[in-house]
Amino acid sequence: MRHATFPGRIVMVGFGCVGQGVLPVLEPALGVARGRTTIVTPGAECPHVAARLGAELIVTALTPGNFEQVLSPLLHEGDFLLNLSVHVSSLALIEFCRRRGALYLDTCCEPWLGRYDNPRLSASERSNYALREEVLAWSRDHPRGPTALLTQGANPGLVSSFVKQALLQMASDLGLALPRPQVPQDWPRLAQALDVKVIHIAERDTQTTSRRKLRDEFVNTWSVDGFVDEGLQPSELGWGTHERHWPADAGRHGHGCGAAIYLERPGVATRVRSWTPLEGSYHGFLVTHAESISIADYFTLREGGRVAYRPTVNYAYHPCDDTVLSLHELAGRNGQLQQRHRILRDEIDSGTDELGVLLMGNERGVYWYGSRLSIGRARELAPYNSATSLQVVAGVLGGMVWALRHPRCGVVEPEELDHDTVLEVAAPWLGELAGVWGDWTPLRGRSELYPEETDPADPWQFLNFRVK
Repeated sequence: MRHATFPGRIVMVGFGCVGQGVLPVLEPALGVARGRTTIVTPGAECPHVAARLGAELIVTALTPGNFEQVLSPLLHEGDFLLNLSVHVSSLALIEFCRRRGALYLDTCCEPWLGRYDNPRLSASERSNYALREEVLAWSRDHPRGPTALLTQGANPGLVSSFVKQALLQMASDLGLALPRPQVPQDWPRLAQALDVKVIHIAERDTQTTSRRKLRDEFVNTWSVDGFVDEGLQPSELGWGTHERHWPADAGRHGHGCGAAIYLERPGVATRVRSWTPLEGSYHGFLVTHAESISIADYFTLREGGRVAYRPTVNYAYHPCDDTVLSLHELAGRNGQLQQRHRILRDEIDSGTDELGVLLMGNERGVYWYGSRLSIGRARELAPYNSATSLQVVAGVLGGMVWALRHPRCGVVEPEELDHDTVLEVAAPWLGELAGVWGDWTPLRGRSELYPEETDPADPWQFLNFRVK
């Protein structure tokens, strides 16, 4: 399963569930020699994991005032910085890596601590849209340079490759003699030709344990701080050209690419109808994620100075059941986080993370493509992982291999990567990769006992997806 041999050093910022999951696969996947990884983390999470795998552990929190002093002795030209943390600015680390001549990858676009919940900032200023625009503006002034992969985990990240693969398989299944995309603008043309109006990042996590959630405890299969941060941000989605019902609580940003909008309510208080093959129909949280914006932007087709085509894109996330209970308790506490936090990994006794993309609008039906990874299979593939963390690890590995093969590209987003390379590297860690057609629509099975405003003429309107 080795796709590259990396002789340099890796500096990992953060050592939560994803960091612990990445560490044991660096040697088999990338040939990173034992003792060539240094971890910088604010707490001594699982020091035995780092020691067992020969990594140096430096326990210190990075801040705007100390990060250069801490990282400078560790990171040199040709090294690789993995930002797997929360509350550490992605842009600050990208700028630092450029000066050091080092490669960079993060799994989300993070600000310094205090931005997400700053009451002096507007909803737009606290959004992922704004964070992305700041990095892209910097990158336009600093083209090329060491490759810095922005938001390349599972989602955001891997799912952007899923979208491209799904489009190719849809065209093949439908027997359409459409040319394979060769340049970026060919991808929205292909999506338009397939009449894709809506794309959901559709995820259902059914992992569970006999040790259930306690009162005043937040339980999750990945970072509690990371999920709560994004869950309390404004809900965001890419806004498609087919939409004809403007949400009453929506706002436009007024700057940047214009591909996305935000809602004046947090993601954990916003739900949408969605579908995965194993789960069937479900209600997911419309939590803001970078891919909702970057996929919508990448799949925008402009003709004659106007936007001719763009799909609506959003995350529709149903986390594990104890996380849902944790969210209900969090809402009842008016967003005040519980005292105890617990990440599920070794205690999980069953379940699967079904993570994929759901493409909707084609007359044949909806098409879901993605990973179905059980906890049992995840443990067979790599130690110190759950199904959720290993899907992120797979996306990280795919991105690292691409960066090692293309080391001087400057800031790059997941949609710009060669999806064949990403999937080739990621696939061995993802369990079953499946593409499935379905006949679901968000109007199916709606109860007349609880009437909601709908648009039956077009099931793919956001109005029909949203749960009121």
